[in-house]
Amino acid sequence: MSSVPLDTLEPPGARPRAAGPVRTDPAAPVVVPARSTGQWTAAVVVLVLLGLGLVSVVRNDAFQWDVVARYFTSASVLRGLGLTLWLTAAVMVLGFALGTLLAVLRLSANPVLRAVSWGYVWFFRSTPILVQLLFWFNIGMLYPRILGVSTVDLLGPVAVAVIGLTLHEAAYAAEVVRGGVLSVDRGQIEAAQALGLGRRRRFTRIVLPQAMRSIVPPAGNMLIGTLKGTSIVSVIAVQDLLYSTQLVYHRTYEVIPLLLVATLWYVAVTSVLGVGQHYVEKRYARGTGAGR
Repeated sequence: MSSVPLDTLEPPGARPRAAGPVRTDPAAPVVVPARSTGQWTAAVVVLVLLGLGLVSVVRNDAFQWDVVARYFTSASVLRGLGLTLWLTAAVMVLGFALGTLLAVLRLSANPVLRAVSWGYVWFFRSTPILVQLLFWFNIGMLYPRILGVSTVDLLGPVAVAVIGLTLHEAAYAAEVVRGGVLSVDRGQIEAAQALGLGRRRRFTRIVLPQAMRSIVPPAGNMLIGTLKGTSIVSVIAVQDLLYSTQLVYHRTYEVIPLLLVATLWYVAVTSVLGVGQHYVEKRYARGTGAGR
């Protein structure tokens, strides 16, 4: 029977010793981590430059911050902001509805449906959104009357903006949804088939909830991109946020402060959407370890 040295025994209730080697030789070298002087110097330089830039922006009279404050909550700007938010919501809902249908067609076993879906995505992703909007804005040259009604009366600037942006966003939404569906483990679908679930119930109950983990991050980015992208409708005289500020500075010639008004509103709204996206992603990432 081997004996245990008395100096290794711990008294009752004593705290356990820290694991790892114990220094017994006082002459042994001590390893000291290197000082990251360069990193701290770079950080100080960056902070100084940011501070100087901020001071120059605040103290530069050319920015006319008093004019920015006067027009920031003006009625015309708020009406333009409301239309921008409405366009964003309508385009995202309609775009993802059409995009989901296109994704389902792309994943179907029918080669004709797959080809149609692929062709749609290919065409609308290959054409600039500005070209699409201008085409729809001038559709009356090709079809002067639709269902017996004048095309000009039927498709106003706002309707053209909704149609053009929706068709454009649907092409990207289709790829987002398709990628999310393909990310679901095939074994989950086979297990649902073994339980006798129909195709529709498999998609809504099994596939889509799991695919949302992959769909939500790019969908959130699309939402923010769509919000900013609605500014392009100003070229067809839709009175969104940007066009509303342009109407003001065309009258007052205060270009910079009015552009700052539009910029600050875009920054504020995208920041709120970014916070919302974070919590939605966190919700769908529960149980995966990626939602912290």
